[in-house]
Amino acid sequence: MNSAKRAADRPSPREAATQAGYILMNLLPVMIGVLLLISLLSQFLPRLLEAGLFGGSPIQDALVGASLGSVAAGQPVVSYLLGGELNGSGVSLVGVTALVVAWVTVGLSHLPMEAQVFGWRFAVLRNLLAFVSALCIAFIIPAVLHG
Repeated sequence: MNSAKRAADRPSPREAATQAGYILMNLLPVMIGVLLLISLLSQFLPRLLEAGLFGGSPIQDALVGASLGSVAAGQPVVSYLLGGELNGSGVSLVGVTALVVAWVTVGLSHLPMEAQVFGWRFAVLRNLLAFVSALCIAFIIPAVLHG
């Protein structure tokens, strides 16, 4: 009886395909925007390396990556694509990991809104802990991957 009820609750294959199509159509503008953004940013990646922002010591790469990730706003998928481009341009895995983790966990751009909901003390402390965690993870991941 229980399995019959679950089968009745499931959408038909046609309904499931329709729902998947709607989801894809909603994601398509974001995906196109990300691809366009990456194509624009890829022109500036060599300049970031020439400017000396990345390519120094691992500590410098981690601090720069975490700082850039902290102020960035947008979909986390953008950070993954940007991280891949940075890594392909020669930025160390430490810097890329710090950027991606900070992008996803630290939110300086929406700190005032977070503080209004949760209080300034909590919001600032959470962001500081997330920043420090991003730095720690930036060194752990390459150590784990490269043994």
